[in-house]
Amino acid sequence: MDTEDTVELLLHPVRLRIIHAMSGGRALTTTQLRARMPDVSKATMYRHVGLLADGGVLEVDGEQRVGGTIERRYRLRQPRPVIDAEAAASASLEDYRRAFAVAMAALLGEFNAYLDRGYADPAADAVGFLQLSLWLSPDERDALIGEMRNVIAPRLKNGPAAGRRQHLLSPILFPIEDSPPQPPRK
Repeated sequence: MDTEDTVELLLHPVRLRIIHAMSGGRALTTTQLRARMPDVSKATMYRHVGLLADGGVLEVDGEQRVGGTIERRYRLRQPRPVIDAEAAASASLEDYRRAFAVAMAALLGEFNAYLDRGYADPAADAVGFLQLSLWLSPDERDALIGEMRNVIAPRLKNGPAAGRRQHLLSPILFPIEDSPPQPPRK
């Protein structure tokens, strides 16, 4: 599958949520995925898992007979499917607009699923969605991104374990002004 097909495959909120659910080396059935995402219909879940499997993002990890059917466990073929730098560089502004909308739709779906579980406790779970406005030169921006990567990257290797809960972290950074304002006149 080429990069363009992979990008197209990943740019859907339900498929992005399935990828989140499978992270950390998890192998899950569609039934387990539906329990995590009760807002997604059974037919929709099967269709998107099938598309991800056909596209090579998911692979069958095992099968078991459940009642009169065979239930498959799926896992990610690679630890973290990503859109590479070359694909990002060749993306149009409309591609970026669409990717951002998909990311926000997936984020909203994950957050609503968290709140709808019935035992959500945002204060105890340290839920946060702070937005800050920063003034950064290109060098300062690059340093900030590097520092964030250095803090986050080692934790990407964490897998499911006793005492761990999966969290979704969505750093978003983009300029909100074309150029710095002029200093006030004296």
